[in-house]
Amino acid sequence: MNSLKKAMIFAAGRGERMRPLTDSRPKPLLEAGGRALIEWQIERLARAGFDTIVINHAWLGGQIEAALGDGSRWNVALRYSPEDEALETAGGIAKARPLLEDAGKPEIFVAVSGDVYADFDYGTLDGHAARLAALPEPGMHLVMVPNPPFHPAGDFGLVDGVLSLDASPRFTFGNIGLYDTRMFSDLQPGTRRALTPYYRDAIARGRATGELYEGLWENVGTPAQLQALNERLTARR
Repeated sequence: MNSLKKAMIFAAGRGERMRPLTDSRPKPLLEAGGRALIEWQIERLARAGFDTIVINHAWLGGQIEAALGDGSRWNVALRYSPEDEALETAGGIAKARPLLEDAGKPEIFVAVSGDVYADFDYGTLDGHAARLAALPEPGMHLVMVPNPPFHPAGDFGLVDGVLSLDASPRFTFGNIGLYDTRMFSDLQPGTRRALTPYYRDAIARGRATGELYEGLWENVGTPAQLQALNERLTARR
């Protein structure tokens, strides 16, 4: 039985490189293959057995809530964490912690970017979640992808399932990760902070595992990338 039930989708970014498309619509609601980018993520999470998905938002966030509703069409509960100004990824998690935890109980959860498309099966992360939950100190598990043309040097090394700051081969973080809410217990809600320092610290302490995913994955950053993804998904239908 899948014990991994909670997920968070980051949807608070302004999407500057996607302008002018994002001047009047939040980036996660841009469409490819006939549906919004964030809807692809929700659908895959629901299919993998997740029952609660937290979505943070800032820029035009009301449109996200209006478009997605309560999640009942996917048989999940959508919970929203509005931010006046985008708090970045770690800051977004810290603010959303009460929505990710039940009665303050620590939770292992998946976090993904609302503007990434991936055919990744989230159900495969369940074993890693059980392992992380049993650790005395909070750790993480990151899904890595082959380095795309726009990021040829990669982010971290990956050797035998363990992430490294300096080992080779190096791969790019695919914006799909497993985290422990205990990791953010000292971060005051409302603080603006990225996840990068948390990655580096966990890796340096030997608390970060990883895997390489080589299926379809697109970090949709520009109108040209969105158009290419739309053509690819449309051709598959």
